[in-house]
Amino acid sequence: MTAEFDLVIRGGTLADGTGAALREADVAVKGGRVAAVGTVTGKGGQEIDAKGRLVTPGFVDIHTHYDGQATWDERLAPSSWHGVTTVVMGNCGVGFAPVREADRERLVELMEGVEDIPGAVMNEGLKWNWHSFGDYLDAVEARPRDIDVAAQLPHGALRVYVMGERGARLEPATEEDIAEMRGLTAEAMRAGALGFSTSRSLNHRTVKGDPTPSLRATKAELMGIALGMKDAGHGVIELLSDFDTPDAASEFEMLRSLVAASGRPLSFSLAQAGRSADGWKGLLAMIEQASREGLPIRGQVAPRPIGLLLGLQGTLNPFIAHAAFQAIRSKPLSEKVAAMRDPAFRAKILAENDALQKHPLARRVMQFDQIYPLGDPPDYEPPRESAVAVDARRRGMDPAELAYDLLLGDEGRAFLFSPFANYSNYNLDCCGEMIAHPDTLMGLGDGGAHVGIISDGSYPTYLLTHWGRDRAHGRFDVPYLVKRQTSDTARAVGLMDRGVIAPGMKADLNVIDFDRLRVNAPRMAFDLPAGGKRLLQGADGYDATIVSGAVVYRGGEPTGALPGKLVRGPQEA
Repeated sequence: MTAEFDLVIRGGTLADGTGAALREADVAVKGGRVAAVGTVTGKGGQEIDAKGRLVTPGFVDIHTHYDGQATWDERLAPSSWHGVTTVVMGNCGVGFAPVREADRERLVELMEGVEDIPGAVMNEGLKWNWHSFGDYLDAVEARPRDIDVAAQLPHGALRVYVMGERGARLEPATEEDIAEMRGLTAEAMRAGALGFSTSRSLNHRTVKGDPTPSLRATKAELMGIALGMKDAGHGVIELLSDFDTPDAASEFEMLRSLVAASGRPLSFSLAQAGRSADGWKGLLAMIEQASREGLPIRGQVAPRPIGLLLGLQGTLNPFIAHAAFQAIRSKPLSEKVAAMRDPAFRAKILAENDALQKHPLARRVMQFDQIYPLGDPPDYEPPRESAVAVDARRRGMDPAELAYDLLLGDEGRAFLFSPFANYSNYNLDCCGEMIAHPDTLMGLGDGGAHVGIISDGSYPTYLLTHWGRDRAHGRFDVPYLVKRQTSDTARAVGLMDRGVIAPGMKADLNVIDFDRLRVNAPRMAFDLPAGGKRLLQGADGYDATIVSGAVVYRGGEPTGALPGKLVRGPQEA
């Protein structure tokens, strides 16, 4: 008997991406699209028994940094391990096109400094077979991959391309510069860019310590770029700014003017900063007011603390500034562990603590009252009493001693967690407020970036498990959480053809064993070009992930199918 459909998922519990109540339904797929939802009598060439399983649209992650990895890797892990079927890269104003040959190293240094991707990895992996942004998209499109990818035009690359050294030195753009940026922006949008991104943060610097080229871009420059998107008729704006008081209101007013003049939607990173526990609320109030006035401005938010992973295999650990540790820093892990288990070496490192109290790096990674054992399974909402300093006092130890011992756990593979945002009050209540707000978007996972210190590409899984099942209070309904990272994110960037399970929509789907779903502990892999290392964090519970009707992962393992495509610009339903 000839199969009527390519794939039928039978008897699953459907969270269809609209926020509607869960219901039992079959989902049939044909030609890469959802063909039917409900009771499907026709047979599928392939069938998946989803009884007792959660069936969702594929997740759409709008904040990643796979700009380099997408040119050399067919698997966009870790995102594709967490039910993500579409990623948007080119965030925070960093990327690799447009580019002149003389500026390639400058863009590598910027990406290394801002996103903690080693220069050696990029120099080995990037083929630089592009010049314009359109050329870059062609290079991305040429490689088959597991999931779909969309790209944004990065301000850092655009500014250096147009202004050269003047742009890198933060000089103001001339009228001629702005006109050229406007034209190149329109050209990039027409070539398939999904939008434009920029950074106005002092924290974003090159590996040499120079500020990001876009830091002091004037309103006139940003307006010219926004109008370039208007000229092309599409494009979203993604931005990171420090919004330092008392300039937050004037900075936000400038953003309002960009959106009002161009008609283009804008989103920016929103989090509870450690130094200002309630500053995010003021920004959210401004977003609310803009929304009431019809200006499409949203805050991109995270479902857990943003923080550093400190470990012997990572970029940082509490003893990274100690001279004794520097002597073993480059040794293989087993040799590091052997050295650190020597009581004489332990005493030598701990003896340096007092002398390092004013070292800026040591202060950051030795704030033991705000550092916690991560554990396995990882705990991203640890109680205050589990902080290293509190536990050490309970044991009658110096906090540095306890941190030292904890780092040696799992043969030196253990991590400590140092949250610097979304944890000022020692709980995730602020994240709950942000998740619930209609003017926010789920984002900030940074998949593909911060490979030695952060592993937040697992956000989609954590959002479902922690906020939909495991948290003791303040949980959300699963359909709402699914909607937040499917149709909400897809529509925010103009991808109207995905994010909902309905006939005619793109057949990007997940089949999830929700009871078994969990985020695994991060581990260090050494699989980047030039033998580079990166933190990877997997998940249990994904029975199947499907892209354009093809099963790309089954039980967490790749099937070999690589249906992922480059998404050029917004997509109609």
